[in-house]
Amino acid sequence: MRKKNVVLENVPVTAYAAEGKALARVDGKVIFIEGGVVPGDVVDVRLSKNKKDWAEGKATQIHTYSPDRVTPFCDHFGLCGGCKWQMLPYERQLAYKQQQVEDHLRRIGHLQFPALPPILGAVKTRHYRNKLEFTFSNKAYLTDEEIREAGEDWPRRNALGFHIPKLFDKVLDIQTCYLQEEPANLIKNTIRDWAEKHKLSFYDIRRQEGWLRNLVLRICTTGEVMVNLVIHHEAKEQREALLNHLLATVPGITTLLYTINPKKNDSIFDLEPKVFFGKGYVEEKLEDFSFKIGPKSFFQTNTYQGEALYKVTRDFAGLTGKETVYDLYCGTGSIGIFVSRMAGKVVGIELIKEAIDDARENAAANKVENATFFAGDVIDICDDAFFAEHGAPDVIITDPPRAGMHEKLTAKLLEVAAPRIVYVSCNPATQARDLALLNEKYSVEKVQAVDMFPHTHHIENVVLLQRRY
Repeated sequence: MRKKNVVLENVPVTAYAAEGKALARVDGKVIFIEGGVVPGDVVDVRLSKNKKDWAEGKATQIHTYSPDRVTPFCDHFGLCGGCKWQMLPYERQLAYKQQQVEDHLRRIGHLQFPALPPILGAVKTRHYRNKLEFTFSNKAYLTDEEIREAGEDWPRRNALGFHIPKLFDKVLDIQTCYLQEEPANLIKNTIRDWAEKHKLSFYDIRRQEGWLRNLVLRICTTGEVMVNLVIHHEAKEQREALLNHLLATVPGITTLLYTINPKKNDSIFDLEPKVFFGKGYVEEKLEDFSFKIGPKSFFQTNTYQGEALYKVTRDFAGLTGKETVYDLYCGTGSIGIFVSRMAGKVVGIELIKEAIDDARENAAANKVENATFFAGDVIDICDDAFFAEHGAPDVIITDPPRAGMHEKLTAKLLEVAAPRIVYVSCNPATQARDLALLNEKYSVEKVQAVDMFPHTHHIENVVLLQRRY
């Protein structure tokens, strides 16, 4: 079974593994399967990797469909790369995510932990994202049937949508996306239609030429709408005509910006968005806290579940009003501000200076006077002199990126030895790895999974660590 070009036939799919891959076993060998299959399906699998004890592959044919399957609600399902679990009932999605958290804590972390309470499912399973980014391309992704219909003209077809997974230069043209509230689709389609009508050039990522590059939308629960159109170079007459048309067609826009990006990559963090209309930012709310979100600000993508996540974090922190709380990877200060009324003092630390500037502004806007924020690496900042000035932490909240915490930081946390650590993670696998290191001094007291991204395999998890005495 280790030969190349092996196709396994009539394989029963039994479960899900990490990263949303399906799982099967053939003659005791573990098979990880991609291709939108569901436990209960019986499939053929073409192997791409074939090791002694495990293999990976893609489903090429489904012989029997699982009774758990439902009909996907989006016409773009299976192509755009997002919402990969639309064919699963939401309650089954939650069950698999809960199992993923337990498996990681047990198999990667080798941890002892209490029974997990039910995962906190999303109130909204559609239209839940407050931010989306679309890409312009003159190389639309077409199916084989569409290529046959388009003939020789197909390479020049324009698209405004999402990158096809593993095809960096191909973009799927999206008509209706269910991830964001209206007027998201109206904005996107209005811009595309105007650009096509007036023959504006869509970007060619291979040649690094073309005018229209990206479209970034923020639609807040407050009703505020921010649009940032990213273009390759200034073309004032075309730009003003397009943006004025957009404002006239979509009256709900509260802030309209444009950003000129002549670089090879799509990042705008080193660029300066320019305000065309409105105040240049939007405001979002978590409970009664207000947060200013600019075109380069980080904020939880799902406001509704973000609030639920922060409530769990605040509850796990066990605050009485006297504690000094250190908020690591604090970003724009949202967690620290959210817990501030229950804390004696909040100290936020974040590597990105612009985020710290936003955090200070958000604290001032919410009249939070017991929070201070510092830009820099926590390893460098948290020395004896810093603790002498600001106090040693009673509670540490850490919310690192998907890669988890650097090993030096986990060593630092063991050295600091705060009584409680609340670890918020968007990747339970790296979280479990870090918890295994912290297990030297800490025990897992509480675990709560929170679903931030319905119809995907992604999951947030909050863990309370208590220092052993």
